[in-house]
Amino acid sequence: MTATENVRQVPQSHNSSAELIVPRHGVVTLFGYGIQVRVDRGHLLLEDGIGPDRRYARLPRVDHGLKRLVVIGSDGCMSLAALRWLSDQDVAFTMLERDGKVLAVTGPVRPSDARLRRAQALAHSSGAALCIARELISQKLAGQEQVARGKLDHAAVGQQIADYRLALAEAETIDTIRSLESQGAAAYWAAWHDVQVLFPKKDLPRVPDHWRTFGTRKSPLSGSPRLAATPANAMLNYLYALLESEARLAAAALGLDPGLGFIHVDTPARDSLACDLMEPIRAKVDAYVLDWIMQQPLRREWFFEQRDGNCRLMGSFAVRLSETTPLWARAVAPFAEWTARQLWRRRQSAQNIAPSTRLTQTHRREARVAVRLQTDLKAPRLLNLCRGCGKTIRDGRSHCAQCAVGGATERLLDAARLGREAAHSPEARAKRANRQREHARARSSWTAKSLPAWLTPEVFSENIQPLLERMSNSAIAAAIGVSRWYAGRIRAGRRRPHPRHWSILAKLVNISVGVSD
Repeated sequence: MTATENVRQVPQSHNSSAELIVPRHGVVTLFGYGIQVRVDRGHLLLEDGIGPDRRYARLPRVDHGLKRLVVIGSDGCMSLAALRWLSDQDVAFTMLERDGKVLAVTGPVRPSDARLRRAQALAHSSGAALCIARELISQKLAGQEQVARGKLDHAAVGQQIADYRLALAEAETIDTIRSLESQGAAAYWAAWHDVQVLFPKKDLPRVPDHWRTFGTRKSPLSGSPRLAATPANAMLNYLYALLESEARLAAAALGLDPGLGFIHVDTPARDSLACDLMEPIRAKVDAYVLDWIMQQPLRREWFFEQRDGNCRLMGSFAVRLSETTPLWARAVAPFAEWTARQLWRRRQSAQNIAPSTRLTQTHRREARVAVRLQTDLKAPRLLNLCRGCGKTIRDGRSHCAQCAVGGATERLLDAARLGREAAHSPEARAKRANRQREHARARSSWTAKSLPAWLTPEVFSENIQPLLERMSNSAIAAAIGVSRWYAGRIRAGRRRPHPRHWSILAKLVNISVGVSD
């Protein structure tokens, strides 16, 4: 049976309703199903999406603005011509699994110096490994101390981390350095435990209770940071994956072996040197996530929870986080070049020519001081979301117009409800009963003989009552011991107070002698 006309397939390039993919901060992230990366007549064609919601891009070789291509998932295809196109344009390619694991990283091919790699392999015997490990962990602890003191407001934890950092100077083995780093991490993440994670008020009924705080860095599903159970930890895992890919690219660009590390134990499951170079930058990633969750709410639609409780990022939110990739590339570059210089200096060779600075261009900048080769990179602006509905709003506001009006009305209703509840509480009822008994005793003990002869009902109505209108309700209530509501009715002439109060009210309005005298 042939396909009917209403299901005729139309090439994606002719689908005018497809959303255009535009590189933001030099990064494009593809996700979903049926991902395609191919070349057509010199243009790089990109396509992704879920179901009928597709995205499409056609990038030329000139002025394309692409520096990083990130693919999440493995449902799709990528041509060899596309890899060649990326290589010709010095565009790095990163492929991540849906759980954030780095599957493949490739970047511009640079010449490799065998002497540098030989020095890297002999780093443990030459003493370079200990020196590099001590400095990288020292920078990591310094960053964690700054976050603990400045953002988490935990001076005690900051001091504890500072003590571990001071102890690094006396560390003589890699194992000692690992132990100090582990103890600092334990104190550091303990300070994160009770950090509140904001969600819009509209999303709260759909947010699991354990998502509303950071919790522990170790997931209850794996006993390690993998398989995050909360949104904040899922954000950290994804950003760490981006950082790991940039560390791999930095090591390869300098001619180092990304898998031959110094701090992390060599295993087939990771590139140890890339993990080493990540350590000083982790605190920067932590600060970025901490600023986000403490300043802006997270939308529930950015995350989904699997049946086992694993919290994952939605593709649209992962695209937003991928825009930070240039930040981590810029941050890891100086540490990668410093590591290469330390290895080069430990070589047993008469040549002391310093290795190239391909990442930071430091040597070229020193030779041409007047030429600015790099511009300062800033973090992508955080979305300013309404605390009520989660809609994007202007900076400087906390609620959209609709939620601001509704919130004010709701606050007034809550205040009125609380006022009614307080007025009918047992304490309030007992207070009113005592006051009524006091007034009853005062009325029963009062006699007309105690009233001055000149103070007649006519005098009160014609001379005292008009002057009470100039007094405040509080002054009248305090003088005769009644409520401000009752004092207001006396002031307005709607109620005549008991004659025992007339003398006090006469003094209040400065009438102390009979007006008829």
